[in-house]
Amino acid sequence: MNTLVKDRQYYKFSLYGFLKNLRFFDAFFILFLVEKGLPYTQIGILYAVREIVINVLEVPSGFVADAYGRKNALLGSFLAYIVSFALFYFSGNFNLFLMAFVFYGIGDAFRTGTHKAMIMDYLKIKRWEDQKFDYYGHTRSWSQMGSAVSSLLAGVLVFYTGNYTNVFLYSIVPYLVNFGLILSYPRQLNYSSGHKSKISHFNFTDTIKSFFRVIRYKSVIRIINTTSVHSAYLKAVKDYIQVLMVHVVALVPLFATSEPGKKNGLFIGIIYFMIYLLTSKASAVSSRFSRRDKSNIAFVTLLIGFGLGTFSGVFYLADIRVLALIAFVGVFIIENIRKPILTGYIADEVPNNILASVISAQSLVQTIMTAVFAVVFGFLADQFSIGVALVTVSLALAAVSVLLKLTALPKVNSLF
Repeated sequence: MNTLVKDRQYYKFSLYGFLKNLRFFDAFFILFLVEKGLPYTQIGILYAVREIVINVLEVPSGFVADAYGRKNALLGSFLAYIVSFALFYFSGNFNLFLMAFVFYGIGDAFRTGTHKAMIMDYLKIKRWEDQKFDYYGHTRSWSQMGSAVSSLLAGVLVFYTGNYTNVFLYSIVPYLVNFGLILSYPRQLNYSSGHKSKISHFNFTDTIKSFFRVIRYKSVIRIINTTSVHSAYLKAVKDYIQVLMVHVVALVPLFATSEPGKKNGLFIGIIYFMIYLLTSKASAVSSRFSRRDKSNIAFVTLLIGFGLGTFSGVFYLADIRVLALIAFVGVFIIENIRKPILTGYIADEVPNNILASVISAQSLVQTIMTAVFAVVFGFLADQFSIGVALVTVSLALAAVSVLLKLTALPKVNSLF
């Protein structure tokens, strides 16, 4: 194995990932929105809108990056993020929050995939393609470190300021620094070689056509469900863990005389830091399952994830909040075990001639699922409680997954 070359651009790529994940508000997003008086139903709608914006713009954003430059696309992405953070800081009603979520979605759409493409192009220019897995793994680890550090710093900031609103202003600072960092990237990374020939292939219509071409096969539906539904489920409900954290932090005797908001901020930051350490380890050990039947692993972990979500809801209803939190953290860990495995699962099950179409369909379905789950979960949480929402949604998804698994379906390869 060749020694990983760490030149100046390697450290720029790593710093980009670290700064990108310094979103100090992440640990308190739901708490912030609830504090602003938004019911869970409206919060679910906002999350759904963000997912729809990301999906609608994701393919056109690839066109923009190839046509007008990847650096320019990233710079536009960070400007959209900064506008979003400013709107969150000043927002006081649903309509302004809706605008903030739209700009956040625009930022995500123009960022995801663009920076990875720049890394791969840089390795190609330097003729270091043989290092792509180690190189990307190393730079990605700095993103995870950014998330961990962000949680701790956010907890300290909330502890000393006593409110969640200011963290949006603080988040603008690393994003401005990252804006300047992207400007310093070499000009040769702005365009990929042969970018003009690729422009005509980027359009949202192709994604929709691919979706309808492959979705008619029941076996494809099963694969898409197995690989997408858990990620969509977690993305839709993961921030509600913050409400559980508040209840658990109340049991901690330390800083009993402090204002509740300050105490919550400090300990929630610490808890998130520990969660990121666990999920990082989960991703590392997932490779141990790579030689086993990926189909069975994917299905079993899917049910385990929904089972942990159900137990979390049951413990929440029983007012055993510590166990509810532990079970919820388990869902995070399962997701990070599943992700590396599922990449191989799709490659094993789907023939190469429709692989791109299935991946496009999977992305679209996952976005739709996330939007639907977010709205349904928010509505149930408003009408009943977070515990009821967790139990209902988790059991319903587990039941649907079992039904799809029990249906006798041929392998996808046998259909083509």
